[in-house]
Amino acid sequence: MQDLQKVIDFITRSNWLILLIGGIIGLAMTPVKFAMGIILGGLIVAVNFHLLKRTLKTMFHPDTVSEKGRSVVSNVLVKYYIRFAISGFLIFLLISKHIVHPVGLLAGLSVVVASVFLATALELKKIFFKEAV
Repeated sequence: MQDLQKVIDFITRSNWLILLIGGIIGLAMTPVKFAMGIILGGLIVAVNFHLLKRTLKTMFHPDTVSEKGRSVVSNVLVKYYIRFAISGFLIFLLISKHIVHPVGLLAGLSVVVASVFLATALELKKIFFKEAV
């Protein structure tokens, strides 16, 4: 369980780091609308991931589960779909009002995917390239 927590913490930290690096590179090398797409898309998914992590941590705490029983899963799903709807609405506004470039937004929305891919690659490296003891 501690290994899983380390991976989740790594993904959370790397979300923000990838967003920061991507935002800086975007601002330096691309038009403003494209860079804003990277930054705002990354913010949407990084905040969403953080809130999902917090929701799961609180809702599946042993005290909460024993207190609420079956309603835990429905509470998690309701919160998830509310966040999903808000994220979809924000993305719709950003694209329809021409605030950001859609490809930049797509790049920003890929921050969590990149973090998960990086965490997976590092874990596989640990598994396959362990030092012989």
